[in-house]
Amino acid sequence: MKKLFTSESVTPGHPDKLCDQISDRILDEFLKGDLNSRVACEVCAHKNGIVVMGEITSASKVDVEKVVRDTIIDVGYDNDELGFNGNNIKIDLNLNKQSSDIALGVDNSLDNNDIGAGDQGMMFGYATNETDEFMPYPIYLANKLSYALYNSFKEKKIKYLRPDGKTQVTILYEDDKPKYVDTIVISAQHDDIDLDILKKDIKKYVIDAVIPKEMINENTKIYINPTGRFVLGGPAADSGLTGRKIIVDTYGGICGHGGGAYSGKDATKVDRSASYYARYVAKNIVAAGLCDKIEIQVSYAIGVSKPVSLYINTYNTNKISENKILEIINKVFNFEPNNIISELDLRKPIYHLTTCFGHFGKSKLAWEKLDKLDLIKSLKD
Repeated sequence: MKKLFTSESVTPGHPDKLCDQISDRILDEFLKGDLNSRVACEVCAHKNGIVVMGEITSASKVDVEKVVRDTIIDVGYDNDELGFNGNNIKIDLNLNKQSSDIALGVDNSLDNNDIGAGDQGMMFGYATNETDEFMPYPIYLANKLSYALYNSFKEKKIKYLRPDGKTQVTILYEDDKPKYVDTIVISAQHDDIDLDILKKDIKKYVIDAVIPKEMINENTKIYINPTGRFVLGGPAADSGLTGRKIIVDTYGGICGHGGGAYSGKDATKVDRSASYYARYVAKNIVAAGLCDKIEIQVSYAIGVSKPVSLYINTYNTNKISENKILEIINKVFNFEPNNIISELDLRKPIYHLTTCFGHFGKSKLAWEKLDKLDLIKSLKD
């Protein structure tokens, strides 16, 4: 059976992703001075400025406005010609302390463990053996294209590029295996230049540098700046908001998503930490050979440490029964928030490393480690 599947990615200069970066940089700065900081910080970017809003309880003293400006400038919005300049943009701060009602449920969980879930909801983790990173091929390639596009801007490989950009990849699957790239779409913000030159350079420095030659054939379609001119971009052209790229951040839409965003949230918020742990579990299960791919759903009640439910779907790729896989997961892994934070060391200021080009598939992040393989394999028989 043949099917097409598409995933997209965005560069750090995309207005939504810019907001994610500011939120995570603020989170990290508070964690640097107080590892127990409670942060739920969201950012809105618009043509005339930045709004920072949310709830923060911390012993740290952080110059939030400086963090905002430094992040914007580092991304590349550093001059008036772009229509958005971190050096002089207006910044409005609307930050309060975390609700005492929420804090009560987190600090003293209803089932007498150390930390209760910071909210109700369901979270998903996923892994597949179709790439070395155990990520779905469409989002794997879309993220690599976005990285190459933005890197071409930052390192001035393509000198006329600007910070904003988007990529999209469609893969043709046959019998559930990636066969070739059906379509590539790249939209790159640029100075006022000849579009034929841009298309040639994007092909050379981005597409050819990322897409394996064997995945391209006569059926592959490539669209570079399909609308033509893309000079005005970023917040000057389109407002941005933290948490509006949740599919880009995860698995490209190939599995479920609970709806909760990650950026700007400390690890007591299970939207983030439990999603990371579910990925950790899924990756170890697939790498241990129990199935070719797996989706894991976990759900919580606010103030309760033990999950309300745990569900798996191996899409009929399991080598042993799903009941046995679930039994192994329950023996090897502990989804209680306190354990997740401890096992993945989530109080450290590492969140700026997660924000761009996906939260998963990066080998240096703790939830990508494969340290449970021997134990899982010992329990499968």
